Amino acid sequence: MEDGSRIPTNLRTLLILEAVGLQPEPMSPAEIGREIGLPKQTTHRLCNTLLEEGFLMRDERGRGLRPGRRARMMGQGVVHSSSSHVARHQVLQELAREIGETVNFVVPEDRGMSYQDRVETDWPFRIQLPVGTNVPFHCTASGKTYLASLPKAERRRLVHVMHLERHTDTTITDPDAFLNELQDIAKQGYALDRCEYFEGMVAVAVPILDPNGRYCASVAFHAPEQRISIEEARTKVDVLLATSKKLTDTIFSS
Repeated sequence: MEDGSRIPTNLRTLLILEAVGLQPEPMSPAEIGREIGLPKQTTHRLCNTLLEEGFLMRDERGRGLRPGRRARMMGQGVVHSSSSHVARHQVLQELAREIGETVNFVVPEDRGMSYQDRVETDWPFRIQLPVGTNVPFHCTASGKTYLASLPKAERRRLVHVMHLERHTDTTITDPDAFLNELQDIAKQGYALDRCEYFEGMVAVAVPILDPNGRYCASVAFHAPEQRISIEEARTKVDVLLATSKKLTDTIFSS
């Protein structure tokens, strides 16, 4: 904790964003002020500015503040543009060679899961989901991995406000059944897409965690069902988990 009078003015908003970003639960302005050593009035004023500008947002349960869309985009941009992006792509290339299928680095955004990096398979028959593509949370392996990482109460709240649109005959559209699926994923540490988004496409995803054990992204691979069954895809989980650990070390090493 710093002495608030000694914290440079242009550093205070950054310290607020850092404090909120490092905590797994929303923080109140009073908690933020105590954490970084700012007076209550100053903290409230700065937090209101960050709320208005979209760097912070109020938690829907009324429990405080958490990173807003602009803060999340800024964080993802820093990771993407840093030298770790090159090293991350090398790790994905190694995974693609070992599995022999297209692999993806995927992060959650407001509109769904966003493909931030990928390495394509050399197979002529492949499913095109280019970098920048957004896919739904509820019927993709990467999206289910993200949802399963949330606290149980938040997971339930989100599922019950989601539109669980049916994309294929295997898409899970019942909220209770989907919550049971997410509970299983939280226990087993990986998620499957059993042709739930595209007919004939299977996928497996695992979470990538930060050094504090919090979810930050998913690493996944997908393939046509004609080439790999869901049972065969499941055998690649250990390789994905090992790659997830490498990606954590790569992204957060600097």
